[in-house]
Amino acid sequence: MNEMNTKISNIGVVPVIKLNNPERDAAPLAKALCEGGVPVAEVTFRAAGADTAIRLMKEACPEMLVGAGTVLTTDHVDKAIAAGAEFIVTPGFDPEIVKYCVDKNMPIYPGCTTPTDYHAALKFGLEVLKFFPAEQSGGLAKIKAMSAPFPMFKVMPTGGIGLNNLKEYLSCPVIAACGGSYMVTADLIDNQKWDEIIDLCKKSVEIVKEARK
Repeated sequence: MNEMNTKISNIGVVPVIKLNNPERDAAPLAKALCEGGVPVAEVTFRAAGADTAIRLMKEACPEMLVGAGTVLTTDHVDKAIAAGAEFIVTPGFDPEIVKYCVDKNMPIYPGCTTPTDYHAALKFGLEVLKFFPAEQSGGLAKIKAMSAPFPMFKVMPTGGIGLNNLKEYLSCPVIAACGGSYMVTADLIDNQKWDEIIDLCKKSVEIVKEARK
């Protein structure tokens, strides 16, 4: 795998974040994630100011991997890159956005859940695909079935994953990392429960270690 894929895989979990108040919460959230041992974030464009959040998180923790999620347009890509994003995540497979990122040498993880999606991704030379929404699309059973005709891909499932099933997913060799919002819920962020976020991150890190023994 390339360098970014390897870094994300080594961490094992990717917090999927919606920040309603980036000016207030981006920096302390970044510090909490790093303190909890999860120095990576997918900041989604589901909320206004996602590019501001990306910039502030990188400024607070330069060593952290910060990417943009729920990227729906090439304009989102441009805003994310300008803010310092290091990877792009899309909910579905959009050939235009994928090509746009590939041409810019920007790592992209498009949402793929069907053989058609996987086949399209193959043409762009991608290594790691987002599988979204994971549980609702067939979960680990479908991921394993899809890996038979497409063994060249690693997968980053997101959607319905939490502490209860994280180990099951990560124990599968097809899984590069798991995305999730369970450690960065709206309640935790909006109420600035940084200690709880740190605790959830630490528990996730322990599960990653257990799953990969």
